[in-house]
Amino acid sequence: MSNQRLFCIAAHFVDAANISDILPLGKGLINDTYKIMVKGETQPRYVLQHINNKVFTDVEMLQHNIEIVTNHIRKKYEERGVHDISRRVLHFLKADTGKTYVKEGEEYWRVMDFIADSYTYDAVTPAYAYDAGRSFGDFEALLADLTEPIGEIIPDFHNIEFRLRQLDEAIATDAVGRMKDPEVQGFVKRIKEHAEDMCLGERLYREGKLPKRICHCDTKVNNMLFDKDGNVLCIIDLDTVMPSFVFSDFGDFLRSAANTGAEDDPDLDHIHFNKEIYDAFLKGYLEGTQSFLLPIERELLPYAAQLFPYMQAVRFFTDYINGDTYYKIQYPEHNLVRTRAQWKLFEESGK
Repeated sequence: MSNQRLFCIAAHFVDAANISDILPLGKGLINDTYKIMVKGETQPRYVLQHINNKVFTDVEMLQHNIEIVTNHIRKKYEERGVHDISRRVLHFLKADTGKTYVKEGEEYWRVMDFIADSYTYDAVTPAYAYDAGRSFGDFEALLADLTEPIGEIIPDFHNIEFRLRQLDEAIATDAVGRMKDPEVQGFVKRIKEHAEDMCLGERLYREGKLPKRICHCDTKVNNMLFDKDGNVLCIIDLDTVMPSFVFSDFGDFLRSAANTGAEDDPDLDHIHFNKEIYDAFLKGYLEGTQSFLLPIERELLPYAAQLFPYMQAVRFFTDYINGDTYYKIQYPEHNLVRTRAQWKLFEESGK
């Protein structure tokens, strides 16, 4: 994309006369991100981001959710006398439209303040796992008393009953004839055998025994910013914040962080469930959520650690049966390989 067009978009939010350059920032899988450099400064002042409205189809809801959440956290920090709040919670600028986003053609854009001297990490160590558990737990705790409703930006995102219905539809359609494969038939049988147990959360919710919380729903170590001393500054990447079970934040983190192999590792001997990472994340998470977590939520955290590799195995497997229409693949059996790997992790997480 040309710099001239980026300058024109940024001008909806900031004085373009003060901008010296706009450069790519990071390698996001969903949104394209740029840093806005201001004249006379060596560090970026702002972040310009293209919102992928193919994934987040309701941008109005998306930004409304983020504004509610960030404003609530900021208010909580002010009440507690927290210092340096501008580095502890994201701040999105209002455009000349009065909203925190603009639409240019068919594209949506937003601008946020850049948090200087902050760092992200990709490696998952027990220390970072503890930090993640504590930070995401604190994030949920800050929002536990939020009364203003926020929308479900991706409906049924972590609803295992919905994912199993998608699988049933794929089996019935058998779009590319893969149901003839004995291995595929075997996976169908194994998935069905565990379906009732894995749907426990949804049943408890209908019975009024399990609440939904405001959760991050994309809990990864690199969705936290650290300062130069290794202390957590703030939680970032708030696009998926929405009502969900706490299992979403607990189980989804461990699905990737506690896996000793790759998500699509063809060698199943590489895949084990790292109990040290689990214990560290659990310790931090329980500390962060102690003010609101119900006994039933606490008791079912091991279930959450199993639920998410199971759910991801179902999703990869469904896409394989459908002819690989959702996930990008690098070779014909890639989604089946992913299914095998996630199933191995599911089995390991239950030991």
